[in-house]
This record gives sequence, C-alpha cells and structure tokens, in this order.
Amino acid sequence: MDIAMTMPTMVAHNRSDTLSWCRAIDEGPWSSLAVPERITYPSHSWVVELSAAAALTERVRLWTTIIVLPAHDAVDVAKQLSSVDLLSNGRLTVGIGVGGREHDYRAISGSYERRWSRMDEQVETMRRIWNGEPPFEGADPVGPPPVQAGGPPFIAGAMGPKAIARAAKWANGVDDGSTVFGIDPAATDAAFSRIRDIWAAEGRSDAPHISASLWYALGDGAQERLYDYGYSYMKIFGEEVGTMMASMLATSTPESLRNAVETLESLGCDELFLVPTTADVTELDRTRDALGI
Repeated sequence: MDIAMTMPTMVAHNRSDTLSWCRAIDEGPWSSLAVPERITYPSHSWVVELSAAAALTERVRLWTTIIVLPAHDAVDVAKQLSSVDLLSNGRLTVGIGVGGREHDYRAISGSYERRWSRMDEQVETMRRIWNGEPPFEGADPVGPPPVQAGGPPFIAGAMGPKAIARAAKWANGVDDGSTVFGIDPAATDAAFSRIRDIWAAEGRSDAPHISASLWYALGDGAQERLYDYGYSYMKIFGEEVGTMMASMLATSTPESLRNAVETLESLGCDELFLVPTTADVTELDRTRDALGI
C-alpha cells in the first residue's frame, strides 16, 4: 500500500508553511501529495494550493481529494487541471465527487440539483476539452493540452452502490470517504469488497484503484487537536453532529496510526491519504517515526 500525505489545506497556514510542506512531502517517502476542497471554510483554494505544489515539487504525484465538481463549471475546471498537469509534467490524478454541503454550492452559484448525473456529463465534457475539441461550434480549443494523453485519470469520491456503479463507467478507481474518522475493519472490508464487486459487475476488466483518507494527529495535545479539527470541519451539519463526529476521532498516537495503516493494508487498500490537523511541518517527522518509514 502506498502512503500519501495531504497538505494542511484546511488549517491556517502561510507561504512558508506551503513551501515547507511541499518540499518535505516531495523528499519522500510519500507516494502522493493531496489537496482537498471546501468553499465556505477558511481553507486555501484548491487550485491555488495545487498549482503551488506543481511548481514546488518534482517527484511526488499530485491529487485532488476531492473537487466538488458539480459546484463548478466543467470547462473552467478542465482548463485549470490541464494547466496543473502541464506545470507538474503529467503528475496529476483528479479526485472528484458531489460533496454533501449545499452551502458550498450556494456560495459560488452552483446548482445542487442532479449532482450525480451532471458530474457524469461533466466528466465527458472535460475529456472532450482535454482531447482538443472546442467547447462549442466555432470556438477555439481550450488549452493548454494536458501532458497525460486524454487528460489526467479520474478517481471518484463515492460510497453508495449507485454512486460506485456510475463511477465504474468513467473512473480509474474509488476514494472511500468512510475511513476519515477511523478504521472499522469489518465495515471497511465490506466497503472495499463492494467496490470490487460493482466494478466487475459493470464489466470492468481492470481492478479499481482503492484509496482511503484518515484524519490524525501526533505529538503534544494530539487528541485535543484532532477533536477540534473534526468539530470545526463537521459543525456545518449542526453542533450536535459536530460534537458526535469529533468524539469518534481517535487516531492520535503512534500505535493507533500504525494499527490503522496495517489494517488498511491487510484489506487491500491501494493508497492511504493521511490528513494532518496542523500546519507544523514537524508532524511529518513524527509520522515517519511512528510508521518507521
């Protein structure tokens, strides 16, 4: 299993932090560098942070985890991502999903209706743009062309059977979002098996790339920091929900982190995205020490 690192996009950080994290992640041993998206939140813009990462790294693969695609215009996102693919010399993988926060849609005048079906259509539009087709008759193509032929691969942020079946028609794999609060071995095994079974049922001969994300914290005050991060992120659904979800978070010791990694690897996860809850780049040192990597 590959172990990837997410940028501290969701916590306050500055130019120096961005430089430090990009360079440290690129030094390894991380397989990928990921950038998530939220709109109505004090997070950095995904496209700005991803562009910075493309310019500041040389080795590591870049991911979006995930862009809430139906909230955006597909042609605009296609242009942004092909630019990042060019800047990174073809190191980009695009994680997309529909999200679950209507506020993020409303804030940028995005439609919350028909989210899944519109995302299917948007994927087709983006691939046409990346293949050099103009957005409408008489228009010039939208550049720049991506480095990767046909454009970067798509990964779907999907959990339910219907969503996974839709994704099997256009994605290279699935990012299972159920693991962010912690790993329930039985539930995670069932989720991964469902992805593989649906993939096969949809006639795919290739195995899906299965990835997972995990919120964690290490060092002094780790459990309190992890709780605060979870509550801040989830309180959009109400204080009661925020408190309940934050209380579930427990990956705050080296032992709990190792157990989570070992469990996911045993269940056949292809890539784990660790999500830090601090902008302190020394968290990477603590993480490497905890995992012995």
